[in-house]
Amino acid sequence: MGKSILSFLSRDWAGLPVAGIVGLLGGACVATGRPVSAGWAIGVVIVIIAALLAIGALWHIVHMARVRAKHPPPGKLVDVGGYRLHVLAEGEARGKPAVVWMPGGHGAGFAFHHLHRVLREETRSILIDRPGTGWSDLGPFPRTTAGEAREVIAALQGAGEEGSFVLVGHSFGGLLMANVARRWPARVAALVMADATPPDTIIYGPRIPGLKQMRSGAVLNALPRLFGIHMDFAERRQRRQASPAYKRILDLYEERLGEAAATMRAVEGGTRSACAGASIFAELSASGLAEVAWETVVYEGDLGDLPVLLVAPGAMEDGEFDAVVMMLEKEAGARTVDRERLRRFYTRSRERYMTISSRSRRVYAPAGTGHNFPYETPEFLADVVRSVLKPAGPEHHRGSLS
Repeated sequence: MGKSILSFLSRDWAGLPVAGIVGLLGGACVATGRPVSAGWAIGVVIVIIAALLAIGALWHIVHMARVRAKHPPPGKLVDVGGYRLHVLAEGEARGKPAVVWMPGGHGAGFAFHHLHRVLREETRSILIDRPGTGWSDLGPFPRTTAGEAREVIAALQGAGEEGSFVLVGHSFGGLLMANVARRWPARVAALVMADATPPDTIIYGPRIPGLKQMRSGAVLNALPRLFGIHMDFAERRQRRQASPAYKRILDLYEERLGEAAATMRAVEGGTRSACAGASIFAELSASGLAEVAWETVVYEGDLGDLPVLLVAPGAMEDGEFDAVVMMLEKEAGARTVDRERLRRFYTRSRERYMTISSRSRRVYAPAGTGHNFPYETPEFLADVVRSVLKPAGPEHHRGSLS
């Protein structure tokens, strides 16, 4: 989908002009057809549908206004150039670096609220909602990792957070945090990559059909909300069809986040998050990443001697691996996937992050955990972060802003 379409569909009021266009089409059929003729009857039906769409669209606008009144932003809304990002910063640094958390996907900061609740008792802990997620404004399209790295820096500066910072990013959020570290070495004390998305898997790996669903599928599933239909049928269907391993992760997500998960579902009840995600996930293809590689990919030595912890399982957990193989084999049709090569590729590609700094260290996630270990064993990731929370001093200010 083009950036103009995504920008339009992300607005809570987008259902009204759509209903208006449908109504005009119906009205034209009524005006040009003879009474009681087939064309006239079809026009009447279309006009009725348009009226129902308009009623649903108005209800959606009112509903989202009520949700925002019921759930005001718990942190600050910080201007980053004509639009605002939500920054929740809690706890006292006590001489340690502050921790900035970034969950996977294009998720709101609240997706790591369970880790934030723990570390805010020990140091300054910060959650940032990417544009279009949580309480943040939408921001301009197209969404890009490079652009969001600059927005994260501007949000921290605007919120008065001086650092230094330990940046923690999971999956796609890890790629974002690596970009922040490259652009802001003066304020970054350490980078913790929680099984960060390796660009090699996108550029050199087999085409993953699920990434397309993350883009267009997410938007199409969210569109009914513009007309007041907030029951997420697609999510329920996905849960019914999910593998046992994935269902377990979905249940753990709800269990770990508790009330925060319900709050995020309410606040993100429109289409903004889906549209913003669809825009930035365009990078997750060989051609998309090639277009933005110089600005987005963090290469060998890019982070100098910054302490970097690559935290991930040693190999893909069997349940996760089998799910990927099934998806790829379904896409390939009659061809079978070379399982041994695929497992080796996915296992080794993440290790490329070890070359981005001369002070990289490999930390293995607990046995039996997979890509989503921040939800399976959050206490383990909290301990890893604690290991780099040394008192902040001049040695943490590592150069100038780039």
